[in-house]
Amino acid sequence: MKLGIDRLLQHDLPEPLAAKLRRSRIGMLTNDLALTSQLTRGRASLADAGWSLDLLFGPEHGLDGRAREGELVSGGVDRVTGIPVRSLYGADVRPAPEDLFGLDVVLVDLPDVGARFYTYIWTMSHMLEACADAGVSVVVLDRPNPLGGRLDQAEGPMLDEAAQSLVGRWSMPIRHGLTIGELARHWVRTRGIDVELDVVAVDGWERTQTAIGRQELTWMPPSLNLPSAATTLLYPGTCLAEGVNVSEGRSTAVPFRVIGAPFIDAEDYAQAVNALELPGLAASPYGFTPLVRDHAGQACEGVILHVTDAEALRPVHTGVRLLSLLAELYPDSLVERSLVPMPGESDWSPLEKLFGVHGAFAQIVAGQWNDPASLAVPRWAAAVEADLLYV
Repeated sequence: MKLGIDRLLQHDLPEPLAAKLRRSRIGMLTNDLALTSQLTRGRASLADAGWSLDLLFGPEHGLDGRAREGELVSGGVDRVTGIPVRSLYGADVRPAPEDLFGLDVVLVDLPDVGARFYTYIWTMSHMLEACADAGVSVVVLDRPNPLGGRLDQAEGPMLDEAAQSLVGRWSMPIRHGLTIGELARHWVRTRGIDVELDVVAVDGWERTQTAIGRQELTWMPPSLNLPSAATTLLYPGTCLAEGVNVSEGRSTAVPFRVIGAPFIDAEDYAQAVNALELPGLAASPYGFTPLVRDHAGQACEGVILHVTDAEALRPVHTGVRLLSLLAELYPDSLVERSLVPMPGESDWSPLEKLFGVHGAFAQIVAGQWNDPASLAVPRWAAAVEADLLYV
């Protein structure tokens, strides 16, 4: 398999695109977590190969990938290449016209995880629009979706665009089944973004392939709290826990594999989860003490989740059902979190932004999303058919 960045380094590009890049002044949206197949940082390999990069852009977690979730990041100079860096997760989330002035092309090379609320894709969406305004072209160096590309496994709900935040701008399901390059094609086509876009597709990837098991030995966490491909599979569901007063295990050895709180009885909750017989999932009682966010420094009880069948697991339905079950067991303890929105975002609650539906907490607590059929997105495959690059 050759990633988009591999193909660029190996000069395996259509000649018109290769010629354009050779004569262009280039910016790059990337981070340390975007490795080549040889496990080197993409931007460093480009610089070593003689490509001239004029400006780097960093998404959430910064160019080095080390900043905590939600932590604003400043710009500076890249210590690896010596190239100036503009942060797109700080005072602004899109490049200013002066950032793009003098550039001809922006390369986008970012790892994605296949979940709507992962911020890297929305940083790319702002880049596409800013480049359209500035007359700068965009080249996406594509990467596989680690959850695979089977559109029959996509799970909603579709985002209500009134949610408007960096975890969701435009209508799409939570588990979307596209690569970052396919998403760029979809948005350029359907949102009327007037930008010259090229996608350097992955050579040798098929939609049925996932990172589960196959890449565990060389897995590069795309952010601080996704330490394995199996964790990433659970993430589209367990991340919903961030919208309520339970811990999803950030800062522990098993983030997004656990759900816990001081008010939970681990034995009772694990027994109740297993009684649901959720496809591809088993739960064991588990205790932990998170160091950040909800219940930081407090002993929590809950469950650790095991993926018993990656193909059968439906992570969004699993996450919804884990929350509604907590509401059944602890109706007086489970509450929705509030959070001051970032500039330009809607005033929806964190759970509403993650789930994409206004009134999400009341609906989930009431069991309105317990049926997996309620999360079906039957029109999604047809909506993106024209944008697909892989079979």
